[in-house]
Amino acid sequence: MKEVIKQRSNSFAHKCVKLAIELPKSKLGNHIEGQLIRSSTSVAANYRAACLGQSKRAFISKLGIVIEEADECIFWPEFLRDEGMAKHEDFNEALKEAKELTSIFIASRITALKNIK
Repeated sequence: MKEVIKQRSNSFAHKCVKLAIELPKSKLGNHIEGQLIRSSTSVAANYRAACLGQSKRAFISKLGIVIEEADECIFWPEFLRDEGMAKHEDFNEALKEAKELTSIFIASRITALKNIK
């Protein structure tokens, strides 16, 4: 399952990067471009790092970072939509995937917390 989520978060990061670089070249567009690229790639990179954790506690700790970054990946597409900047249908798909991934990471963290011995 971890390999599937690694691949899914990696694909999500690539999709977000492609969407981000299509944003208008304005002060706000440039800011959101950077934030969306940073947060989406952080989800993928930190999930990979979590999977390498030396202990369950390390995994749980790293998942906390992944959850925060994934939640930020929900924020930016919603913000773009509210600003009228996300006219591309792919932003809706990215938002849906961000919500699904966030739910998966939260469930994983809850399960890992229950299994600490």
